[in-house]
Formats: sequence, structure tokens, C-alpha cells
Amino acid sequence: RDAERQGLLRPGGTIVEGTAGNTGIGLTVVGNALGYPTVIVMPDNQSQDKVDTLRAYGADVRLVPACPFKDPGHFVHQSRRIAEALNADDPGCALWANQFDNVANRDFHQVTTAAEIWRQTDGQVDAFICAVGTGGTLAGTARGLRAHNADISIGLADPTGSALYNYFTTGELKAEGGSISEGIGTSRITANFADTPVDLPLQIADTEAIPLVYELIRQEGLCLGSSSGVNVAGAVRMAHELGRGHVITTVLCDSGLRYRARLFNREFLASKGLALPDWLTL
Repeated sequence: RDAERQGLLRPGGTIVEGTAGNTGIGLTVVGNALGYPTVIVMPDNQSQDKVDTLRAYGADVRLVPACPFKDPGHFVHQSRRIAEALNADDPGCALWANQFDNVANRDFHQVTTAAEIWRQTDGQVDAFICAVGTGGTLAGTARGLRAHNADISIGLADPTGSALYNYFTTGELKAEGGSISEGIGTSRITANFADTPVDLPLQIADTEAIPLVYELIRQEGLCLGSSSGVNVAGAVRMAHELGRGHVITTVLCDSGLRYRARLFNREFLASKGLALPDWLTL
């Protein structure tokens, strides 16, 4: 809608985006509803479940080799070039959604996600924490909540393999280790995330987050992905940090059904030092 207001997306135009998958699925669903076809550029190391979902929704999915952001072949840069090429042939026919640096992302969370949390907790929220991919969820929600109460604590749940934990603890964007999580963690400060206050940076290993994914199935009936596991692990750690009587909030942002080949694959998990619980008979 922001692009429509700015005249960047005209009727029948194409939405182009580089994504690990989930944002692409969201854009494709909305694009279908509003009459915009989508071109989705993804690194080829993401789950097949996300690729299959995108194609089922009719997206034009283009898989490219995974590489660092500084490489011109990175999926974000390739998506930008595709949009530029389309616009060169027919000016104004394509929108590059640019989720990482398009602050409509952050601004929308500020006026919607933050408002929802404030309303659902009757204004009693003490803290919010989540992982960062684009940074829009954490940045926008933090801004929106602190507009109500400047004392609300903001936490970062950063998977291993991301550089943000070190950035907030040492000042250096340095990544260590790795994670089976997809679409979260970053080695740069995006426009969406810039100047976001973080009171409690936490590094969350897979050995902490993934068991929580299975506990959420067993205890809550929620089949969620590893990003949600990281967020819940961060919320648990933040609750211990702040102590009893505090209201800690996070977001459950992905479905476990988009990661079946990893989260429910004994051999894959074993290769990463992880395991399925005994009650899962897969």
C-alpha cells in the first residue's frame, strides 16, 4: 500500500523480492489478492517446503547460489537487478520490495504489531524480544511500545551464525558458529533496524531453541519453525533476567511445516548435534 501511495506500484505491476522464503510467501499471497504477479529470488540452500509453497501460490521462483551479502550474486542484489531490468523495458512496471531497507516494513510493525501487543496485554507489557532478519519486527515493535511506555525493555534473540549479538556486546559485526534457522540473523545493520534500542542482547544456540520447538508441539499444540523457537528461547531467558511478575512478549512467526525436511529428519538433526524427542515416532 505504501508503494501504491508513492506511485511505485501501478495496477498490474510486478512485485520483485529477494527473500529466504517467508516474506516472499507473504508478498505472493497479498500480490495475488491485489492483482500483482510476483518474482521471488531465493538462495538455493533454503527449505524445499518454502519453494513448493511459493510455486503453489503461483510465484515465479528463481533460485540462485547462496553467497555473502557483499557478493554481487547475493539474492537481494539479483532481485534488485531483475526489477531494474523490467523497469528499463517498461518504466514503472515493477516494484522491488526491498524488505531489508524499505522502512515501510518497520513502520507497519510500529502501528500494528506494537498496538496489538499493547492492547492484548492491557498495557501491562514489560518487555518485547525477537530475532532479527530484516529488523523490521523488532525495530517497529520497539518504537511502537516505547511510545506508550519508555521503560519497556527490548531484547534481541540472535541465533548463532549471526553477527548482531557481538555487535551489541563488543561493537563488532562478527558472526560465530551456525544455525539451522532460516531467514533470521544478519551480518549488517539494515535501514529497518538502524538505531533500534536493545537492552538485552542474547545469543541463542540451536541446542536451546530447537528442543523448544518440540515442546511447543507437545505442550501447546503449536507446530512452529526454528525462528519461533529462537524467539521463545529468548523470551524464557529474558523472563529469568527480569524476574517474576513481568510480562514478556514475543512473536511466533513461522510454521514448522515449512521446514519438515530439517526439523523432522533424524539424520539431518543428528548431523547438527540435535535430536528428535522420543515421543515423535518419525
